[in-house]
Amino acid sequence: MNTSWWRRAGASVLVMAVGAAGLVDSAAPDGAADGPAAASPAGGHGTRLVTTWGASDDIAGGPLTDMTVRNILRTSVGGSDLRIRLSNAHGDQPLVTDSVYVGRHQAGATVVAGTSRRLTFGGKTSVRIPPGGLAISDPLPGPVPAQTSLTVSLHVVGTTGVITAHNRAMQHSYKSVSGDHAADESATAYQTESSAWFFLNAAIVSAPQQVATVATLGDSITSSVGSTIDTNRRWPDVLADRYAELPEHRRLAVSNEGISGNRVLNGVAKAGSAGPSALARLDRDVLTKPGVRTVLVLEGINDIYAGATTAELIDGYRQLITRVHASGRCVVGGTITPVGGSFVYTPEKEGVRQAVNTFIRTSGEFDGVVDFDAATRDPADPSRLRTAYDGGDGLHPNDAGSYAMGHAADLDTLRCD
Repeated sequence: MNTSWWRRAGASVLVMAVGAAGLVDSAAPDGAADGPAAASPAGGHGTRLVTTWGASDDIAGGPLTDMTVRNILRTSVGGSDLRIRLSNAHGDQPLVTDSVYVGRHQAGATVVAGTSRRLTFGGKTSVRIPPGGLAISDPLPGPVPAQTSLTVSLHVVGTTGVITAHNRAMQHSYKSVSGDHAADESATAYQTESSAWFFLNAAIVSAPQQVATVATLGDSITSSVGSTIDTNRRWPDVLADRYAELPEHRRLAVSNEGISGNRVLNGVAKAGSAGPSALARLDRDVLTKPGVRTVLVLEGINDIYAGATTAELIDGYRQLITRVHASGRCVVGGTITPVGGSFVYTPEKEGVRQAVNTFIRTSGEFDGVVDFDAATRDPADPSRLRTAYDGGDGLHPNDAGSYAMGHAADLDTLRCD
């Protein structure tokens, strides 16, 4: 694997700064100018920007004061000129960082020696992100390997307010003792383990023009709660592994936009919550991420648990479909997986699940269907997961179940050609 790009320095430029609430203040504390630009600029002749990794914005407990967080992500497709998108979407005060480094992940909080490189924002090492805002780093020149674990370490200046994070990431992140330890490649300063990604929203690369991104919009089933932590066995990871085996012109990146507990129709962001609803977060978490061609929706069981009717949930799907189509993208529907034996199940709610799945399969309103229900259900009792796929609560698939889900999709269907 070529790691030389981590050691090469180069000039950088501001890419973009677009937030859900409008243009982001990408100025550093020392006064760098704002820099609005297009949401998905071309990466050069014959290339385009694609999201090789993504996570949705939620809220974690806090605050954080003068410490460094080390996040770990895994790329799906490879490319060049890595950019990192940071989010203060749910913050109630500006997020200021003066030190952000990217490196190759070794193990735990340790970075592969000699691979750590500093990110800049508009040529500055500091960036101030206002409440509700996003910021994208300048590109790091050089190749970015596919299916490679990277560290993104960020020093928080002062004290944060409400923390924008992605909970139940199924990947450990790390918090340091006081101070700026973003450039440290050892794990010594990182003494606290966390299950959230902090402020990290997307990793973006320049890739061949034919490559695009599938965004998987969902809840804890898509976040793959129930899979083994730190092993990248979520079903969207399995899907990405399948694309990696194809010739380059048929590959797609995968951006996991699941939030545990999320609903299609209702949701409010607060600490420990299920995040804003899919309808509320669609633009920020999916449609503003570079390169997204296809939205794969697997969501609705939390709505059913909360009492939504079949008609209400179908109306919500139709709104998602209309908005995705209006953006020039396609949307694929995923059938809702079985919940028999879980706290969600009642005969009435099972009736709603079956009716909703019938709509997804037969209405023709989605551009394609992935039948996750058929891939995971017990043939002897279709209301339940197969015993071999049950993570233990009757609701969340385990590693084997996630593997089956990752193999349920027809890869060409998700290309939406």
